[in-house]
Amino acid sequence: MLDGQNHVGESAGSRIPYWRLSIFYFFYFAVLGALVPFWSLYLQSIDYSAQEIGYVMAALAISRIVAPNIWGWLADKTGQRLRIIRWGSCIAAICFLGVFWQESFAAMFAVVIAYSFFWNAVLAQFEVVTLDHLEETPEQYSRIRLWGSVGFIVAVVLLGALFDAFSISLLPLALLVLLVAIWVSSLTVSESTSSYQTHHDAHSDSESRFIDILWRREVWVFFIASFFLQISHGAYYTFFSVLLEERGYSSMVIGGLWALGVLAEIILFMYMPALLRRFGARLLFWAALFTAAARWLLTPLLVDFFLALFVLQCLHALTFGAAHAVSIEWVRRFFPSATHGQGQALYTALCFGAGGALGAILCGYLWALSPFWCFAFCAAAAFIGFLLSYWGMRAAELD
Repeated sequence: MLDGQNHVGESAGSRIPYWRLSIFYFFYFAVLGALVPFWSLYLQSIDYSAQEIGYVMAALAISRIVAPNIWGWLADKTGQRLRIIRWGSCIAAICFLGVFWQESFAAMFAVVIAYSFFWNAVLAQFEVVTLDHLEETPEQYSRIRLWGSVGFIVAVVLLGALFDAFSISLLPLALLVLLVAIWVSSLTVSESTSSYQTHHDAHSDSESRFIDILWRREVWVFFIASFFLQISHGAYYTFFSVLLEERGYSSMVIGGLWALGVLAEIILFMYMPALLRRFGARLLFWAALFTAAARWLLTPLLVDFFLALFVLQCLHALTFGAAHAVSIEWVRRFFPSATHGQGQALYTALCFGAGGALGAILCGYLWALSPFWCFAFCAAAAFIGFLLSYWGMRAAELD
């Protein structure tokens, strides 16, 4: 039965391994569903300070600055993309074992850097594998990627209930199981035939072509605006759960609010091809940045009003879902063939890596001053990204 559903959509004689790609995304983002809402609560439970929590959360992003570019260059150079994905996910699980024996902040920071260096090597290259399979139907990306959002929801809901019933001390064990599941699911995916052709076509001038592309105004403006958008998520990813817990919300409710945001994201992913046709990628990107500014400003002001939080969490469909889907499509257009892996790696490193790390570290200090100013800083970062992208991308031929 599963084999009959495993390949959907025709693309010039090649079939899309829909479920195998989707299952990988499911487990990868289930790890995020365990990390993002609960890791800061776990660190707080073992007596880490706000600054230490900020640095450990930043460690998850710091490795994204270096790792994706190293692995992206290696994958483009060797064409062994899937081998890198499989080894990266396997070694990440092995490194994570160190969490069970760490006894200090420095040791925890080192373990997180080590496992996330390999874990962060995985996603950027898997995005390229997925788009290779979707060679003639790239607009279908969001319908595969939405299973990552499903994995996130399943993780936050089940783990929230588990931690309420038992203890958040179970989080490291849950993360280890999910990291192993990522590795196992990577073994089921095969390389597309087009990816081999891409690697053998023309590599000699790929480095110079990559630099030339980066010099285009719409390209570097896109990267900087995305960088500011990820900085703006610092308060949300690092301290949103802490804020909710301090206001008396249970782990189950906290997990449910995180799940609600990702459910809104899933719904948007389902309709993303139609939205791209109707509004264009540029308008959706601007809407994501502007909405993020409003969302972060209102979150600390309305945190005690559950209905308002409900609405604000639904905005995650724009602030993350639309922004990410548009960004993946633009990276695909900006960086063709032999430069695609490096382009995707740069997007991951600069935006999720540098932007995520800087946002987490700065918010760690701002949180000690005031939750409001922490979120207000993030609102300002998103608005700067909006203004920059409006200036630099308005006249470019993108849609």
